[in-house]
Amino acid sequence: MSNETSTPDHQVAVIGAGPGGLAAGVKLKQAGVGDFVIIERADEVGGSWQENTYPGLGVDIPAIAYQYSFARNSGWSRVFPYGAEVKRYHMDVARKFGLYPHVRFNTNVLREEWDDTNHYWTLHTDDGKTITARFLISAVGAFVRPKEDPGIAGWKSFKGKIQRPSNWDHDYDHAGKKVGIIGTGASAVQIIPSIAPEVAELGVFQRTPVWSLPKPDFAMPTVGKRILGVPGLQAAVHGGVLVLADLVLRAAVAAPMRVVRPTVTAFDRWTIAAYRRYLKMIIDDPATQAQLAPNFGVVAKRPTMSNGYLQAFNRDNVTLTTDPIEKITPRGIKTRDGVEHEFDMIVLATGYEVFSDPETYRPGTIVGRNGFDLGKFYTEHGMQAYQSVSVPSLPNRWTLVGPYSWTGSGWHAFVEMTADHAVRAIKEGIRRGATTVEVRQDAHDAYHRRTLQRAEAVRFYFNELNGHVPTYYRNSQGDSTYLRPSGFFEASRGNRKFPLDDYRFETPQVATDRVAGELASGA
Repeated sequence: MSNETSTPDHQVAVIGAGPGGLAAGVKLKQAGVGDFVIIERADEVGGSWQENTYPGLGVDIPAIAYQYSFARNSGWSRVFPYGAEVKRYHMDVARKFGLYPHVRFNTNVLREEWDDTNHYWTLHTDDGKTITARFLISAVGAFVRPKEDPGIAGWKSFKGKIQRPSNWDHDYDHAGKKVGIIGTGASAVQIIPSIAPEVAELGVFQRTPVWSLPKPDFAMPTVGKRILGVPGLQAAVHGGVLVLADLVLRAAVAAPMRVVRPTVTAFDRWTIAAYRRYLKMIIDDPATQAQLAPNFGVVAKRPTMSNGYLQAFNRDNVTLTTDPIEKITPRGIKTRDGVEHEFDMIVLATGYEVFSDPETYRPGTIVGRNGFDLGKFYTEHGMQAYQSVSVPSLPNRWTLVGPYSWTGSGWHAFVEMTADHAVRAIKEGIRRGATTVEVRQDAHDAYHRRTLQRAEAVRFYFNELNGHVPTYYRNSQGDSTYLRPSGFFEASRGNRKFPLDDYRFETPQVATDRVAGELASGA
């Protein structure tokens, strides 16, 4: 490997200007680290809220839990804001904290390569250029990239309009058209009730039912905004919610399996029966009720909230098809029962490549010390990372959304604590004059062993009790690496107060002496 200069372009590079990247930028500034660049593939900040503009887009948790602790907003227009407002919030944060001068837009990183000689990262971008940085924070979100191929034969043959939630063409007028939508995940749950009143026909193709619970949403009155503006109130309310989530997760992790198995089995059985009764109250047609009834636990797949999704199936122009799709044809969708459904427009709501799947990490795209390849490592050894953010042989690199990371909190609280981990390690490295900061192998291995031991209840729930349902909470290797088997506050302490001795901080001379020693000993 070679570089034109031994001095990197930047002290820190952050990949992604979504919620995680903005959190990292603010934390770096607060730590006194001013030489950083945020690399963003889009033309604006916001991440998913910049990329997605589909009809009905909005948050599925209350806004009070979907914001930064350092930028609480009392002016939300709704309890569950729509996408445009959430995007504006992130833009306001970037503006308020002076992040825009640090952002390099319309730049997509294709390959991350560690320079063993000069101790920095070289980022290869899609315009053929490179960016170098001593330290690297990957703030790529949970849903890394939309699935280009929906896994359905003939999808490129359709002669009508193809729409995707992540790239919605608003210039196309679907009013009065015959529309098919494949998928009933979180995006589809918002799109379906939004376009159903506008189209002539809406055919919904479902592989797996989705839990869709009532959404206590309403416009925020002026008095509500004033109350939320009381200093400390939002933090106290959000903190109370986090305490409840923490107690549930801690109980699930700490309880013996002889208690966990019958308890969660009974809970799933009861909630499934209760949801079937709820469907009878909402859905007019008994056959449709049965088709929309999940046979898995409420958290086995991502549950949704909507006041219009289920009700849409009572409309005369909405049909639900559960027969498997054979292929997409030039005129529409053909199911295995031989029926061809003709459409003017098809919506491919078929999901994303997720951070917890090893296939998401392409071999050759993240290459560390001595040729270490993260994609190959995850494929051969499974997903793992110290405190979910750091991997041995990837010096000076942290990821904000990594294996076993999510703790049931709002997204911003989660990425804030992982950003704190990265910035703390970087700040300490700068203080010591270190050019390499790398988690120790023994610390990483000990942490991963504890994680696997504590994840027994999680594995039982997703792999045994609900092993029959496809879910991104269980990856292609059969591991539930999306969730962290601990409470929120334990995870927060682990990321914010990890022992500095769990890292190796090396100056150029120390690193040179270590490598020489390894070579001499044959290591």
